[in-house]
Amino acid sequence: MVLTLGPLLRDANIDIASALVIRHAYTTEPEDSGLIGLHAESTDAEILEYTRVQSANTKRFPAEPPRLWIVFVREGGDQARLWSVLENRGELSNDGTLRTFDVVQAEPMADLRNRLVIGWRSPRSWRMNASTAATYPVTGIADAEPVQFPGFDRLIANYAQLQAITREHRYASWRTALSSVVGIYLITDTRDGRQYVGKADGEENIRQRWTTYASNGHGSNVELRGLDPTSFQFSLLRVFDPATPTREIDAAESHFKVALGTRRHGLNRN
Repeated sequence: MVLTLGPLLRDANIDIASALVIRHAYTTEPEDSGLIGLHAESTDAEILEYTRVQSANTKRFPAEPPRLWIVFVREGGDQARLWSVLENRGELSNDGTLRTFDVVQAEPMADLRNRLVIGWRSPRSWRMNASTAATYPVTGIADAEPVQFPGFDRLIANYAQLQAITREHRYASWRTALSSVVGIYLITDTRDGRQYVGKADGEENIRQRWTTYASNGHGSNVELRGLDPTSFQFSLLRVFDPATPTREIDAAESHFKVALGTRRHGLNRN
């Protein structure tokens, strides 16, 4: 029995009846088009930018595209590799030729990014309804390669990445590192730039604290309840050995709240 894309979509709780599947191919756009092309070295940010700009011609792109876009990149012949699942939050602009959408990487199928390869039966079709793509065969799922821990002072993760960090095998070294420290962290709501300074201390290390955010989105913080966590960005301001006195950690937390103005202009209430 051949495994198809459909069961993987359902396992990710993706509504096959409404999702959109896109397959990008490497392309060079004319210099005067205002568009960027794609190539083998394109970054995630460039692929995201390429995806968010679509034709205003409704014969080429749906007049009312669905919330979830499942994006693949062509990989030799009739195969395509999963790049990411995007959440479409609506149209930002439409000049009659091009439409720009507010799209962000979403959690579904995050563990299969760059690993899942399917056979693409319609070489001329670059987008289709998920109900059609659901019948396409899975030709391979690569082992997940470990992701190197970037260091405490260079760690920046969006919400989907945070959820992957707390549970995927490829982030095992990250969990080990985050379990070894307590300290001060920063959450930035990328929609409006407001920030929240928080701390993990005592019996709770950074990994434990962030796992709570990954689970419920707000970490039981009143200030964050009701906000959409998919726009959150997580980083570390200062880390301490778990044996550090609580008063020292409290002083660091207070300093960063003042320095960043998160009580007056951000999300901290105290």
